[in-house]
Amino acid sequence: MFTCSAEPLILSLLTALSLLLVSSTAISSTSDLDDSLTYIWPLPSEVTSGSDTLTINPDLSLSFPGESSIVTDAFQRYKRLIFKHAAKFSGLRRFLGGVLFDISVLQIIVHSDNEELKLGVDESYSLVIGSKDAGSIVRGARIEANTVYGALRGLETFSQLCVFDFGSKSVQIVKAPWNIRDEPRFTYRGLLVDTSRHYLPVDVLKHIIESMSYAKLNVLHWHAIDEESFPLEVPSYPYLWEGAYSKWERYTVEDAKDIVGFAKTRGIHVMAEVDVPGHAESWGTGYPNLWPSSSCREPLDVAKNVTFEVVSGILADLRKIFPFELFHLGGDEVHTDCWSSTPHISQWLSERKMTPKDAYKYFVLRAQEIALSMGWIPVNWEETFNTFASDLSSRTVVHNWLGPGVCPKVVANGFKCIFSNQGVWYLDHLDVPWDSVYNAEPLEGINDVTAQKLVLGGEVCMWGERADTSDVQQTIWPRAAAAAERLWSKQEALSAVNANTTALSRLHYFRCLLNMRGIQAAPVTNPFGRSPPYGPGSCYDQ
Repeated sequence: MFTCSAEPLILSLLTALSLLLVSSTAISSTSDLDDSLTYIWPLPSEVTSGSDTLTINPDLSLSFPGESSIVTDAFQRYKRLIFKHAAKFSGLRRFLGGVLFDISVLQIIVHSDNEELKLGVDESYSLVIGSKDAGSIVRGARIEANTVYGALRGLETFSQLCVFDFGSKSVQIVKAPWNIRDEPRFTYRGLLVDTSRHYLPVDVLKHIIESMSYAKLNVLHWHAIDEESFPLEVPSYPYLWEGAYSKWERYTVEDAKDIVGFAKTRGIHVMAEVDVPGHAESWGTGYPNLWPSSSCREPLDVAKNVTFEVVSGILADLRKIFPFELFHLGGDEVHTDCWSSTPHISQWLSERKMTPKDAYKYFVLRAQEIALSMGWIPVNWEETFNTFASDLSSRTVVHNWLGPGVCPKVVANGFKCIFSNQGVWYLDHLDVPWDSVYNAEPLEGINDVTAQKLVLGGEVCMWGERADTSDVQQTIWPRAAAAAERLWSKQEALSAVNANTTALSRLHYFRCLLNMRGIQAAPVTNPFGRSPPYGPGSCYDQ
């Protein structure tokens, strides 16, 4: 038998009446925003909206006929985000049920039960949110997608439409009904994270991955090792991680698998990088015979077969961890002076009538052969293309970084390209403002439609020389979000507008959403990336 005292019951009834009155007057916490703009980031492909305000039941339930834990777990994650405030004021639910709320069920329909996460997986979705009209064809909210990964993108969009109203203490969706059809412009939308220059704990990497999902980025390029440190466990060569900064700043095989699994549940690939033959001094801490000599420590010794045995062993071990079909082999900034000045390598070159430049090509191509034999598609930094394009594997993906105008040359030669022009998309370049990031176009200079398809997408790079756990997120965000919209949204929707009058207020809004979700995104308009606010003020105006 249910019993209660009179006072709590009267209080509940009064509060219910207040909720109804406030809901009917449609007071919105976003009433000061520009109604002509769509505050969804990145901007969807097709959007229509109305003028209704709908309330959402804090006991929102999921209607999903499938059995995917990726979908059900994501629904619970987003529910916690959406109802951060409302859950504290939901004592009326037991008494009044769902009578007060326009939306009590979110329906998700996924047409395929295949959860394989491959490059180019279908991320399209539709999101329909009905109106208050009793005669409306659509009631409630529905996400429809071909894959679970499209459903994830739809959940993110749905969550961004849900706004807590402090007047009614309820979650609302304004400008309903909504009808959204959406899909990404590029299949590769990446963020490089560097854990060699500064170690980032596993939980920090997961926090970064979570934040990537909010902007619909889908590739974490894990630059795990470099000349400064080798923090990653390689079972076949257990002394390699002697090159870590300390015994506490390491990643076990289990850590790496955990990160890959965590990323998959957010629809994010993890592409590992083993940069060879340069940037590899740390390898020799555990295996000194990989150095040309004790006084000249990189590039890796090209004259010894054991060098390639180690490369092969590393890739074989990593193949068991990283299922993504792309694998980054580096190949940048290879300074061959060590090879010329080390007697046994100089002799090896002479016997083969090879120059140091020839040896550079030999090393890269041999590493490519190893990766290809393991079912990987090799990705290399652009120096390899600039130096010996005609000799690269035809499957090579060339990663641009040195400057503009590279992808047009790459695709003209039949290769695929990833755009990361350091002048605009290197996040460690703190003097690059958000609008320079936003206006950078991966297809610039490529007019042929067939050639455009060879540009997989792009990647912003968070090099770690001057970023660690204390400041990495505010260095990444919100500028990475500017690139994320460029990579997701239709080119014509972005190029035909003035970024400062249309995108800026939306990016302010998204930056504040990141802050509300616990992401330490820096002010949008600061003159120097990750610098603090000028002074007191609203999150929505800094």
